[in-house]
Amino acid sequence: MAYLIFILAAVMGIAGVFGGLINYYQMTQDRDDEAALPRCIVMGIGASFLVPVILFFVQSDLITDIQSDPSKLLIYTGFCLIVAIASRLVLTSTPKRILNEAIQARAQVEEMQHQLRTLQEEILPLIDTETEQETGIDDNVGPLDLEEELDIAGTKVLQTLGRGRHIYRSMAGLCREAEADETTLEKSLKVLVNRQLAGRINTRKGMRWYLTEKGRRSLDLLV
Repeated sequence: MAYLIFILAAVMGIAGVFGGLINYYQMTQDRDDEAALPRCIVMGIGASFLVPVILFFVQSDLITDIQSDPSKLLIYTGFCLIVAIASRLVLTSTPKRILNEAIQARAQVEEMQHQLRTLQEEILPLIDTETEQETGIDDNVGPLDLEEELDIAGTKVLQTLGRGRHIYRSMAGLCREAEADETTLEKSLKVLVNRQLAGRINTRKGMRWYLTEKGRRSLDLLV
């Protein structure tokens, strides 16, 4: 019996080494990894020595049958070699799959965070516009300062921003309603943004301009 155990151990060791070499030469892509060969061999030998455990769980009598039929040692050797070759697939496919899934999940989370930030940027001006302010602390109440008075073009753009059913206005729509060219409109919008009467935001549909709460109050005074 001790002689049989020695033979089986030798078979498992040799099969593990051969399985590791097969894994290394057929499946290793990164040949710059100096530890790849010993790692494949160790994994192959370790997997081969798990064969008796596997046979025990499947209730196979292959080991005891070898005593009466030595030809079955070849079957045992082949089984050890198969397990040794499969060891790298089993031990590396799961971590790679988990890593790929983690990378994909991270990319999805980053995309969702980007969309959430964009959505927040689009919604915050709307919330600020539709929220009633405390009169006692609102610095937008009262007449405009002389230095903040707008020219005719700026006033017209401010009124155009306050008209229509859209809160976020496009350049094309503003040019059409204000009957002004894009260059003139950009100058007026820049003045309005600098005076915090208007704001601009880069939405998913492109750059859009909107009327701030201060601009809305100023527009009410103009009307």
